[in-house]
Amino acid sequence: MNDIKRAARDTEADVKETWRKADGNESLGDKAADVGDRATNVVKDAADNVHEGADKLSREVAYEEGRADEAAIRTPR
Repeated sequence: MNDIKRAARDTEADVKETWRKADGNESLGDKAADVGDRATNVVKDAADNVHEGADKLSREVAYEEGRADEAAIRTPR
């Protein structure tokens, strides 16, 4: 899913850059806006990666807890 989001963000930034250049005059403000868009995308991509990692870790912990619970039930005391 992160790849789809990343591609969409990159495409959006490309479209914005093209639109800003459409008048034939790329100002310093246009360049700053382009850099800002790209920097924002990098932060959003990093956040998506952290979120995905946290979800994966949560699933792994839940799985291991389930295995431990199952083992405790099967083990006679």
